[in-house]
Amino acid sequence: MDLQDRLEDVRSRMGKAASEAGRKPEAVTLVAVSKTFDAEAIRPAIAAGQRVFGENRVQEAQGKWPELRAETAGIELHLIGPLQSNKTAEAVALFDVIETVDREKIARAIAEEMKRQGRALRLYVQVNTGLEPQKAGIAPDDTVAFVAFCREELGLTVEGLMCIPPADENPGPHFALLAKLAGRCNLDKLSMGMSGDYEVAIGFGATSVRVGSAIFGTR
Repeated sequence: MDLQDRLEDVRSRMGKAASEAGRKPEAVTLVAVSKTFDAEAIRPAIAAGQRVFGENRVQEAQGKWPELRAETAGIELHLIGPLQSNKTAEAVALFDVIETVDREKIARAIAEEMKRQGRALRLYVQVNTGLEPQKAGIAPDDTVAFVAFCREELGLTVEGLMCIPPADENPGPHFALLAKLAGRCNLDKLSMGMSGDYEVAIGFGATSVRVGSAIFGTR
């Protein structure tokens, strides 16, 4: 299959998973993860109607998305990788959504930079549901308090929660935990599920899934 066929296959699988969960297919957004792929590789996805994309690194995204956005209106760009505080200004200028808010320092930096630039990005708090030491994200037990801090002390609008379950574990319990935490925070957006488990994530209430290799192929 070429890229457009793979993209259509993912969309079809998403729709089926949503229907089986008693949900409307349009309730789940596909974030096509284009990290490591250049502009030329991304253009066929844009030509096929895909408009929401995810990138891991600010510098890499800066090298391709201004050009692609100049060619096509309506692109929505998500930062789905860890954000370093020294890249906050560039991230706020380039991205529409930051899904990896996970500590006080970066939350403050984002709040200050959005005010400075006059931009209002949509934000997600990343939760380290598996408490993996090598992985970014706030601990589950600290999530409710951290969301309250972002809202009440910094005036940030947190849209939802995001997680990346441990690669060697059943993702279902992690998705269920994220959904439970979102409920306690009065949040209705859940960014969860990747190429290997997005259908499972949809069954647990994902409102967006981050799919890369199933669309663009292996990196």
